[in-house]
Amino acid sequence: MAVNPQMREKVLLDFEKHFNDQPVIVRSPGRVNIIGEHTDYNNGFVLPAAIDKAIYLAVSPRNDETIQLYSGEFDETFETSLSELKPNDKSWTNYILGVADQLKKNDYKIRGFNLAIDGDVPIGSGLSSSAAVECATAFALNEIFKLGIDRKNLAFIGQKAEHAFAGVRVGIMDQFASLFGKKDHVIKLDCRSLEYEYVPLKLEGYKILLLNTNVKHSLGSTEYNTRRAQCEQGVAWIKEHQVEVESLRDATMDMLHKYVEPKDALIYRRCKYVVEEKERLLTGCEDLKKGDLKSLGKKMFQTHDGLSKEYEVSCEELDFLVDAVRNNQDVVGARMMGGGFGGCTINIVREESIEPLVKELGQRYQKEMGKELTAYIAQVEDGTSLVS
Repeated sequence: MAVNPQMREKVLLDFEKHFNDQPVIVRSPGRVNIIGEHTDYNNGFVLPAAIDKAIYLAVSPRNDETIQLYSGEFDETFETSLSELKPNDKSWTNYILGVADQLKKNDYKIRGFNLAIDGDVPIGSGLSSSAAVECATAFALNEIFKLGIDRKNLAFIGQKAEHAFAGVRVGIMDQFASLFGKKDHVIKLDCRSLEYEYVPLKLEGYKILLLNTNVKHSLGSTEYNTRRAQCEQGVAWIKEHQVEVESLRDATMDMLHKYVEPKDALIYRRCKYVVEEKERLLTGCEDLKKGDLKSLGKKMFQTHDGLSKEYEVSCEELDFLVDAVRNNQDVVGARMMGGGFGGCTINIVREESIEPLVKELGQRYQKEMGKELTAYIAQVEDGTSLVS
């Protein structure tokens, strides 16, 4: 387990400064997704991994209904009570309060609590800081109130919290990856059955490089929910003829040609991307099992092109960064990652080439996009855990 000792110390000091108590400290990681984007809410497969960037929470139970929160990142406090849980305009609180609300709605016996939060997952970068906050909160409250909830149900609680309090209809991938991550492995997750398999990620001589556009995305923007609705419309048209089709997971390209393309070209393109991405992921897992990074890398570029041109969730900056490494012999694969419209590209890069690549790309990105490029090397690590 990769613990950032400075971050652990900081969240503990913040807690001691604001609350006179001894806390439990929990670390919950962000995630990368190697391939399989926007497939989770279509009941498909995803291939995420927990990383060494994480959210840290210090929390202790109270004997009343008061909830007191402090964010080190925003240097803000917030107070409410269990009887008055509702979304508010301080968005960082909603991921925490949404979890408390779900626990309460599911008749788990919780009381008020004191909580300090910080982390080194860059917000809005596509590394799923929101799910990390939800999972850290659910794990911590499960611990301090001895609720006995297993990790799978903690993931559902985090997902439902985001639906209800952030208004974003996310799939289960982010929460699952944060809770179930395993060092040096990706998780092949079936988002319908929640069956999963750990697939070794052998990166001998290569590393995962994340390039942050520093364009802040907001999944709460209507585009994410619009894409989901477009996929559901495509399924509804297929289902009129093929009653067994419950989601795009069950659809084939032949079905899309017959039943969706004649009705709406845009919805056809959205669905086409999802159906093809399912196949890319399944064959990509076989590539990984054979240690064939080059074949996996080609699929990553294909995924980006689908996300950019068919699903249309990319942006100028993301496209620039992927195109800039497309013909680089030291980069086996690259694509935009996450919900889209900003955030990071994920790249698999030869280790000794990372420093010169980042330097050269940073200069070009500044010149052509007028923004600073931030780079992170991501190690694949274990999932949510106690660190004290």
